[in-house]
Amino acid sequence: MTSVDHASAGTSGAAPDPRLLDEIERYYDAVPRSAARAEDFGPLTLFVREGTGWHYYARPTLRHEGPAATADDVRRVLARQRELGAPEAFEWVAEHDPELRAAVEEAGLAVHEHPLLVLGPEDEPGAAPALAEPVEVRVLAADAPELAAAAAVPHLAFAEPGTGIGTAGAEELSAAEQELVADGGAQRIAERIAAGTTVLAAALEDGTALCSGVHNPVGPVTEVAGVGTLPTARRRGLGLAVTAALVAHARANGVRTVFLSAADEDVARIYRRAGFRPFATALIAEPPTPDGTAH
Repeated sequence: MTSVDHASAGTSGAAPDPRLLDEIERYYDAVPRSAARAEDFGPLTLFVREGTGWHYYARPTLRHEGPAATADDVRRVLARQRELGAPEAFEWVAEHDPELRAAVEEAGLAVHEHPLLVLGPEDEPGAAPALAEPVEVRVLAADAPELAAAAAVPHLAFAEPGTGIGTAGAEELSAAEQELVADGGAQRIAERIAAGTTVLAAALEDGTALCSGVHNPVGPVTEVAGVGTLPTARRRGLGLAVTAALVAHARANGVRTVFLSAADEDVARIYRRAGFRPFATALIAEPPTPDGTAH
């Protein structure tokens, strides 16, 4: 869910539009199913990856009509995640399932809040920032020669969180690209692009990937995710430019609702410039670190 390089209904305090909230809930249930199977735990659903690729999470069961999840329900899912060797992770929208937080905390998990922002059917996207030549932003095809490097950039970005200029640059990107090719990650993203389940946009300078991100459309809804800038290339407006390109692609291809979750309010402010508005709160629950916070 949270994947922008990076609290209730934004900062306004108003309740989220229930129609948009329902669209996003249906999206969260649908999007893992292209690469995962769903295991039923009553009020909770665990998505388990099929084959290789990234792991998924547990979340509230769509349109569950029985009792809300309890700490025991959460513990059953955690036991299954440990059995599978999958991350012990839950993701949900606070405003849609407010009671789940108490259950996951009673089960011993720590919860992080992340601003969820939306660009709805009636919202106008912000203007894309002007970038200095020779930087160009474009959507990459599955066979683009820059694809592996572009897909590797966010791995380095998330390893150095924040918006300040960091240390990882071209040398680290080359190593990350080689690792992504070796473990099959580059091939997986190419296959998803070819299948139309993922769209990747990148900012390129003389053929070198400096920033990238994706959106993953499901019908009329998509989530912008994984927007990350090479740490040495930050503070140039690249993340905003990539986000604008993803939004433009989504809108041009019939998507009416685009949303994302930001790491924190500082990052959320950047995405408001792309036209996104505060909407709700994305929650992620994981085992606590020694200091008592989530990973």
